[in-house]
Amino acid sequence: MAFLGTAARRVMACQKPLLPLCHATTRCYSSQSTHTTEKSVPYEKTLKQEDGISGPTKPLPKFADVVVIGGGSLGCQTLYHLCKLGMTNVVLLERDRLTAGTTWHTAGLLWQLRPSDTEVELLAHTRNVISSELEEETGLETGWIQNGGLFIASNKQRLDEYKRLMSLGKAYGIESYVLSPAETKDLYPLMNVKDLYGTLYVPKDGTMDPAGTCTTLSRAATARGATVIENCPVTGIQIKVDDLGIKRLKAVETAHGTIQTPCVVNCAGVWATKLGKMAGVNVPLIAMHHAYVVTERIEGIQNMPNVRDHDASVYLRLQGDALSVGGYEHNPIFWEDVSDRFAFSLFDLDWDVFMQHIDGAVNRVPALEQTGIKSTVCGPESFTADHKPLMGEAPEVRGFFLGCGFNSAGMMLGGGCGKELAHWIIHGRPEKDMYGYDIRRFHHSLTNNNRWIRERSHESYAKNYSVVFPRLPVSL
Repeated sequence: MAFLGTAARRVMACQKPLLPLCHATTRCYSSQSTHTTEKSVPYEKTLKQEDGISGPTKPLPKFADVVVIGGGSLGCQTLYHLCKLGMTNVVLLERDRLTAGTTWHTAGLLWQLRPSDTEVELLAHTRNVISSELEEETGLETGWIQNGGLFIASNKQRLDEYKRLMSLGKAYGIESYVLSPAETKDLYPLMNVKDLYGTLYVPKDGTMDPAGTCTTLSRAATARGATVIENCPVTGIQIKVDDLGIKRLKAVETAHGTIQTPCVVNCAGVWATKLGKMAGVNVPLIAMHHAYVVTERIEGIQNMPNVRDHDASVYLRLQGDALSVGGYEHNPIFWEDVSDRFAFSLFDLDWDVFMQHIDGAVNRVPALEQTGIKSTVCGPESFTADHKPLMGEAPEVRGFFLGCGFNSAGMMLGGGCGKELAHWIIHGRPEKDMYGYDIRRFHHSLTNNNRWIRERSHESYAKNYSVVFPRLPVSL
């Protein structure tokens, strides 16, 4: 059995890495895309497509008011909120099964406090939908677990940032407390607090289950008249030019038929760029590997809050009686050749890249030094140049909307962003100030510049946990 600390380092020293390293002379951007289809990971048994199933799960309609493409968190949330606003002739197309691609392997963390008032409101709506609204509406549980969240401050600047977050939270009625190291130790006995200045504790943070959430959302949407069709990949987008020379959406093509529609919502995640090309729309996002490991059982970890140690760039998510350990590396691996066959597959974990998280996790919870690793989860995620999502109507084609590029935050932002996107589609604008997410914030000279997109996305990934000072752009 491999241990999270000592044994992992021994593996690095004595064995070949699972993935070859990049030895570029100017930038060490790894770009391996080897993946395996069988891994010991959460949800594999429940989400994996059963043998023998092929073709769409339902007949395709001839016409739809809106076609949502992608059955992950954003696709299901957008479909649900379109129905909540009164639309019934809406269709969701998923090329494989719901949650395939990126949503199924997400950590599912939800932190309520953010440095932006808009994001606090978006997160509050997600939490409301997942924790209460859906269960009241359908009678089904989404898998929401409210175990609290704990932000770690290892320096004064970070603690000042947390105090600002707490002040913002008070304006929105979000319960939070700045704790001393001693108080943090009482709350989380397994934590090393010797190097802490303090922590920010939010009791009503928690985790979401991607399978339960997306299943419940689709059930609620279909009960209101929506149609969810799985095993139906999109093969083309038809565009027409009106009398004024404006390009508009005409139809969505699949191998099993064509749906006439004036509106498409691109919620295809990592695959959103390919879908955009079908319509002649630039979607400026980059696919990268994003990983976490799941530990063996840890005595005394039960019911502990989730932890984000921003300065160590690591998070610790409670998973029953174990922890999921992940974070944001300084040298993330790009997925160069995005495969359409990738559904519930995973990449092999590159320990040389991931090892920096082990050091931070072991320092924060020393018991991890002698804890076994049960499984590794390394899947694709989409990232953008400013670490903010891509939403709104594309400037190139009327009726082509984006709901992608969520930088590994699609589950927790999904409810709020799904609601705004639905309002955007129906009323021509969102309810909130969503300019920071609007695709139109990027000039076409940037959305066409692959080098700029790649390098800025790399930078925003590596700096995701940097301190957010007042009057500076807000990171996720």
